[in-house]
Amino acid sequence: MTPAQVEGFYAVDSRDDRIGLITYQISDDQCEIVSLDAFVQFIGVGSALMTAVKKAAAQAGCRRIWLITTNDNLEAIRFYQRRDFHLVAVHVNALDASRQLKPSIPAVGCFGIPLRDELEFEMLL
Repeated sequence: MTPAQVEGFYAVDSRDDRIGLITYQISDDQCEIVSLDAFVQFIGVGSALMTAVKKAAAQAGCRRIWLITTNDNLEAIRFYQRRDFHLVAVHVNALDASRQLKPSIPAVGCFGIPLRDELEFEMLL
């Protein structure tokens, strides 16, 4: 699954320039956030996009929104926790398996943090 294969929303500014994108996939009563990119930070773009997905998920009868991020993505970890997502699982050394499929995944991520684990967050609706 890639972001181009799933549903999504984008945000625009007053000049109609795209300033954010969120993609998601609904399966049964679950909504997975596939990607979230705010091209302009700290002005509410990510929050607005998350609200749009939350509304779509609720309308589809979902009981859970969930996502995976990596252990080095401190900005995402902060963002999701501040928006009522809970850390529900740590998939230790999950990136070892991912590197088997995609060897270009680096060994070191943001802030020099070793890139090893996947963190699963959820919000119950």
